[in-house]
Amino acid sequence: MSEAETIKRVKQPSIRDSLGTDLRRLGVEPGMTLLVHSSLSKLGWVVGGPVAVIQALMDVLTPQGTLVMPTHSTQMTNPADWQNPPIPQEWHETVRTAMPLFDPQRTPTRKMGKIAELFRTWPNVLRSNHPHMSFAAWGQHAEFITANHQLPYSLGETSPLARVYDLDGYVLLLGVSYDNNTSMHLAEYRAPNAPLEPNGTPWLVNGRKVWQPFDDIAMHDELFAQIGIEFETIEVVKVGQVGVAECRLMQQRTAVDFTQTWFTNWRSQK
Repeated sequence: MSEAETIKRVKQPSIRDSLGTDLRRLGVEPGMTLLVHSSLSKLGWVVGGPVAVIQALMDVLTPQGTLVMPTHSTQMTNPADWQNPPIPQEWHETVRTAMPLFDPQRTPTRKMGKIAELFRTWPNVLRSNHPHMSFAAWGQHAEFITANHQLPYSLGETSPLARVYDLDGYVLLLGVSYDNNTSMHLAEYRAPNAPLEPNGTPWLVNGRKVWQPFDDIAMHDELFAQIGIEFETIEVVKVGQVGVAECRLMQQRTAVDFTQTWFTNWRSQK
């Protein structure tokens, strides 16, 4: 949606204070650990854009809370697996060889949106050291959440998703759908019989850049929308507006546990 179209569909702009009011009304509280997935354009016309959104989230959570966002960089994956768009097969080896090493300070996000891309550069924000599936965090538990994110099984037990689970955190879908709810991936790892698939990335080994293979699982986020519908029939999800966007706030543990059971049953029937 263009900026002109956004202006036409809202009666007035959102500002930092009004976004904070909306977040509090939805149920965001000081001291929460909050994992946010976001779309700036869905919020309407925001004075200050992503800066105001991040400020509003931090205002409500306070430094005693913890703000977390996915900062994935899928441009660091195996080019042979790229589909959106694919590249010619004869390019694959060149791309693998020339691809720069992941740098938490410099490597940009890909398709994470303007809010997450700005957040990763924000003062006092830490980013986990995973070349594909990093997360950034600010606040009381930022170091705990981002530390020790291992290369294999990128969204599993060493990931920031598992640390948010340990802290009994919450998920906020800020203008996005369950398709974007990465916490459901943690459930995929925890459900039995997850199908494995190879992965790889440029990595530093003994001071030399190599193409490092590692194990991961085949993920099925195309199923998340259906899981979300079923989840909301039996679990409490707070639904409300932030700006002009429909948003959802939920306990992460509840969503992960439900999704783990769902995938356990689904795999047993395949």
